[in-house]
Amino acid sequence: MTLIKSISGIRGTIGGRVEDNLTPIDIVKFASAYGTWIKQQRNKEDYRVVVGRDARISGMMAQNLVMNTLVGLGIHVVDLGLSTTPTVEVAVTLEHADGGIILTASHNPKQWNALKLLNSKGEFLNASEGENILTIAESNTMEFASVDQLGKITKNQAYIDIHIDEVLALPLVNQKAIKEANLKVVVDGVNSTGGIAIPLLLERLGVHAVKLYCEPNGHFPHNPEPLKEHLTDLSKAVVKEHADLGIVVDPDVDRLAFIDEKGEMFGEEYTLVACADYVLSNTKGNTVSNMSSTRALRDVTEKYGCSYEASAVGEVNVVELMKKNNAIIGGEGNGGVIYPELHYGRDALVGVALFLSLLVEKNISVSQLRKSYPSYFTSKNKIELTPSLDVDAVLKAMENKYSDEDISTIDGVKIDFAESWAHLRKSNTEPIIRIYTEAKSQEEADILANKIIGQIKDIVKI
Repeated sequence: MTLIKSISGIRGTIGGRVEDNLTPIDIVKFASAYGTWIKQQRNKEDYRVVVGRDARISGMMAQNLVMNTLVGLGIHVVDLGLSTTPTVEVAVTLEHADGGIILTASHNPKQWNALKLLNSKGEFLNASEGENILTIAESNTMEFASVDQLGKITKNQAYIDIHIDEVLALPLVNQKAIKEANLKVVVDGVNSTGGIAIPLLLERLGVHAVKLYCEPNGHFPHNPEPLKEHLTDLSKAVVKEHADLGIVVDPDVDRLAFIDEKGEMFGEEYTLVACADYVLSNTKGNTVSNMSSTRALRDVTEKYGCSYEASAVGEVNVVELMKKNNAIIGGEGNGGVIYPELHYGRDALVGVALFLSLLVEKNISVSQLRKSYPSYFTSKNKIELTPSLDVDAVLKAMENKYSDEDISTIDGVKIDFAESWAHLRKSNTEPIIRIYTEAKSQEEADILANKIIGQIKDIVKI
């Protein structure tokens, strides 16, 4: 079964049977529930929703279904066409819209697509809002508009440029210094909308961009998750072109990773660390990331005499804690940078602009910049369990086992040691415990992970 209904949207593989895959009927059903929820929020005459998509092959089909479903509900649609997740988020607020939908399955392979849902602030829905929409979808109580009350579709394909304008208007983006640095950058747009947005941003910043896989045709040239093992072509191109760095984003452009001038990974976990370093060097304030993100952000934050706190995993949880703590920057260790000065969403365009500003102001290479931060290494593992097993009981047993350590149970069990940590959390969709560890060396991280895995196996007698 490859249809996943969750509080954050609906995701699945294109084709197949209704309710088992992401079919046109499932797309219409879920878009109807979302539109109905939008109309329940406020009693007014005109409703407006912004809709955009990444470059997936199924994107146009899915977007047309979504938009015309909303039209059938009497909701006006602002059609961004090919866009990015952060661009849609920005557009919702600038359009004073009631919500937004992005057609993207993020880093999933090309056979996947999804409806990601936004509220009127251009932010992802919280748990109760998502549950409400799931309930509406299953109730079949949606009521559609009469012929004279149908919505209208308005095209606006200028929003990537508008988004770039908003980024460049940020006080901390040092356009002048970036332009004077005469940088050369190779961009891997994984043949999606990052191939449009990132080169346009770099052009506006006066950076020479060498395009690699920047044709937005949806044919991903490699696994679209921006991890080291998927970026060998980009690493080779950076060295061949004698470039200052490489930039890679995922298909919907909310995750960002860098390659240094030697063709080595800067480290996806360190994208946020570097951007936070730059922001904190100019403006003191709090930071937030999720519990599975590197401790290096805490170290950098405390270096400036500021406070760091970790949230449960998930962008909506990070944003909620950022607002509570008045954090000036935050995000996730998967390369997601959230800079509230523009909007509360992971945004690779903002990340690029802040990172390049830091790099040129320090006047050092990307590899030198990476060496300036504390080095941590991660190990990511999982244990598959039988469906009948009480996963919560297993996590509770591990919590008790390490009760003398610094423990957090906000999201699974996070065990903080002096020089390392382990985070154990269950999957919401399958009987799996995910085990993330971090330490001062890869060997130490792997040893800690194997130790934790062994202890879990002893508990469940695997």
